Amino acid sequence: MPLPLSSEKVDSGPMEQLTTLDAGFLHAEDSDRHVSLAIGAVAVLAGPMPDFDSLTATIGDRVLSVPRFTQVLRTQPLDLGAPSWVEDTDLDFSHHIRRAALPAPGDDAALSRWVADVMERRLDRDRPLWECWVVDGLSQNRWAILMKVHHCIADGIAASHLLSRICDGGAVDTFATEIRAAQRSTRRPRLPARSLNPIDWIAGAWRTSLSVTAAAAHALQGAAEIAGGLLRPAAPSSLTGPLTSMRRYASVEVSLEDVEKICAGFGVTVNDVALTAITDSYRTMLLSRGELPRPDSLRTLVPVSVRSADAADETDNRVSVMLPCLPVEKADPIEQLQSVHARLMRTKASGQRQAGNIFVTAAKAVPFPLTAWTVRTLTRLPQRGVVTLATNVPGPRKRLYVKGREVVRLLPIPPLAMNLRTGIAIMSYADHLAFGIIGDYDAAPDVDELACGIERAIARLTAVSGGHWRSTPVGTLALVRGS
Repeated sequence: MPLPLSSEKVDSGPMEQLTTLDAGFLHAEDSDRHVSLAIGAVAVLAGPMPDFDSLTATIGDRVLSVPRFTQVLRTQPLDLGAPSWVEDTDLDFSHHIRRAALPAPGDDAALSRWVADVMERRLDRDRPLWECWVVDGLSQNRWAILMKVHHCIADGIAASHLLSRICDGGAVDTFATEIRAAQRSTRRPRLPARSLNPIDWIAGAWRTSLSVTAAAAHALQGAAEIAGGLLRPAAPSSLTGPLTSMRRYASVEVSLEDVEKICAGFGVTVNDVALTAITDSYRTMLLSRGELPRPDSLRTLVPVSVRSADAADETDNRVSVMLPCLPVEKADPIEQLQSVHARLMRTKASGQRQAGNIFVTAAKAVPFPLTAWTVRTLTRLPQRGVVTLATNVPGPRKRLYVKGREVVRLLPIPPLAMNLRTGIAIMSYADHLAFGIIGDYDAAPDVDELACGIERAIARLTAVSGGHWRSTPVGTLALVRGS
């Protein structure tokens, strides 16, 4: 289906360029021919699938409200300038909205195999960098939509907003409002009138300089910890190494009510509970492979959102990182949870979040050819410090609908790159917390067991949380990345 009225499109102004962080995902993909740096989500819907042509028209109309979905990348020779977004006047929806059918019996295992097959293929850079797959043939009178976008377009939060755009009612309220960064504005506060007084101005400048110095030292400490985590090899294990071009995918859902009970019982956050479940499952995986879990066996890349509330609708990447070592060496579930909580608190206090954000901001002031060369070089180096990825994406608070059909499951799909053989995305949706797990086909044939292990860990924590109820309110039940 060609883009309606494409011949009437006019120049909308200066071309938008990719940021250094956005372009970095292109460089990371280029560094390994076995890598596809697309992220996605699968919406499983109840009821019969609508007429495909009608559904295509509806999705197509809604997609037009997202500029990135009608634009292509224009790169500069030798990376002399940042890639730019330009309108695709030949946009044809038949290249982007596609149909598939699962073979009988169309169970969840078949859906997972199909998802892995779609996500392992790279998006065509000669076209807008997205695909929307409509999948029929699911059991129990269900069908599905898979939304796939390149990571250079959006981070998890922005991608969640894009997904909601194709649903009835457009963008919806998400758990992203509970992120610490979302509670801050990027607008600078005005100085009070008394700051015009010279004495007050000097005193204020002195306090500001002290504050800036302290913040810089804090960020420097965080930068040193990030560098150490990247350069210091993790314990040898089967979890890192070269990737093939094939993938496996698995998913599991747990009750958000159960997770919140654990939070209230132990005074921790949802993110703490999710990472603890991941920790326990990886421990089981390592033991089943005959490997001894050590304190440095699972250094984990945890993206942290720095997206403020007034940037909620921006389509780009706004993340920093933390690199905690998850405590796979501990067997007791309560000790695991307490250790995860303590390590994340220590990591947050170390300045890692601020260091990553400052680095990305500072990179914008450096000429693009230099940053492009640096990022490309770094992505080609053998990475041995980080073992896995765990990213938490705040999803919609309420149920979504597409042409009146309810989305009963919403499952996230992370990417794989940089010698990480497994990755896990966590997404909150209504009353559930979903874990989407992707793995290298040859190196991670046990991703289903990783999913089952997460479910067992949540059940075990739920069972023991009743005896640890706290009467004082929990500070936050934030469904956040690294918060």
